[in-house]
Amino acid sequence: MTAMAPTRTEPDLSFLLDHTSHVLRTRMSAALAEIGLTARMHCVLVHALEEERTQIQLAEIGDMDKTTMVVTVDALEKAGLAERRPSSTDRRARIIAVTEMGAQVAVESQAIVDRVHQEALASLTATDRKALLRGLNLLVEGDLATPSDSPRPARRARQ
Repeated sequence: MTAMAPTRTEPDLSFLLDHTSHVLRTRMSAALAEIGLTARMHCVLVHALEEERTQIQLAEIGDMDKTTMVVTVDALEKAGLAERRPSSTDRRARIIAVTEMGAQVAVESQAIVDRVHQEALASLTATDRKALLRGLNLLVEGDLATPSDSPRPARRARQ
């Protein structure tokens, strides 16, 4: 059976990116859970603090579907970290406003996110870290910027 297996001519980029992404997500999830947040909650808090944004805008930024976004905002409201309010610029729109406590938690969660990222890159030399991040940014902004259309799109893992 193994004699029939095709010879790989390139490194398995899909495995490398998927595996590192999975491990990073699990580490991030565990670290943020220590302060009662999920990665989605962190994402909403941080981006809602940047500027006035609607739930739909925040869902797009966080790559969340409508249902997931509603559940996430409900959890933030229940925890007293955010609330839905009318927009100051469009009376028809409602925005997600971060409470004072939510802003404090966002500072703490951003420190956790930064620490997890730093720890993930710690095994690389400074030169290798710089090269990896540069290469990934080039891929994200270039050839891998948008998914291909497909009759059976791949599910995107997200936490």
